[in-house]
Amino acid sequence: MSMSELEKAFHKFAMYGDTAATGNDMTGKNFSKMLKDCGVMDGKAVTSTDVDIVFNKVKTKGARTINFAEFQQAMKELCGKRFKGKSPEEALQAVYALMEGKEPANVGVTKTTTAGGVDRLTDTSKYTGSHKERFDESGKGKGIAGREDMTDGSGYVGAYKGAGTYDKTH
Repeated sequence: MSMSELEKAFHKFAMYGDTAATGNDMTGKNFSKMLKDCGVMDGKAVTSTDVDIVFNKVKTKGARTINFAEFQQAMKELCGKRFKGKSPEEALQAVYALMEGKEPANVGVTKTTTAGGVDRLTDTSKYTGSHKERFDESGKGKGIAGREDMTDGSGYVGAYKGAGTYDKTH
């Protein structure tokens, strides 16, 4: 396997989720993601704890990232765990084979939903109480008229039944 394929994968994961990243250094989070996406971290032979320990072991003291050389060192540490019973060289090749040409997978990324739940909540025909008065039959909002009690400006008290009858008796 050519190193360029592995380096390409390294750069893609190093830049994942970080627009300012150059792709030369990888954070622990992205290192962990790469190993998970490529199937190196399987949760049994290699756990996230193992990955974090190895990451902290190979990185420069005080640094928060690893470069490609440190990444290769980390792979040498982990390959024996992942492929027990293989020689270190074979195990390393097997790990590299898992990573060749890989890209960050967007597994578990939330997608916006247009599920029926939204339709159900925005169906004005099902509104009750004071909310239903805010929309006309077509479901279009009435604007301010649907929200506020409009004053009639007649000068009579709201509940007065005999409005407009004063002049008729005199």
